[in-house]
Amino acid sequence: MKVFWGLWKLLSLLFWAVVAVNWLMPFVFPLNLLVQLAGGLLAILHLLEVLLCNRSLKDRPHQWRDRLKIVFFGVFHLQTIPAPTVSKASHA
Repeated sequence: MKVFWGLWKLLSLLFWAVVAVNWLMPFVFPLNLLVQLAGGLLAILHLLEVLLCNRSLKDRPHQWRDRLKIVFFGVFHLQTIPAPTVSKASHA
């Protein structure tokens, strides 16, 4: 499963590279607007993911690195974060 998430992370980086190239050297007319729109929508979505998952990242040792990875990879990084362990409550 790690290979699967790693592949999606690689494809996400490729997408952000296309957005960056489009920003530096715009593509032909209809394509440049579509790439800008897709990049903007995905950036907004990833920032919302960071805001929604902020509380669960508080206990992580490298919180800011995880937030940055969520901005770039979104749910593909969230799936690689292990679930928090819940200790059993003692019933007295």
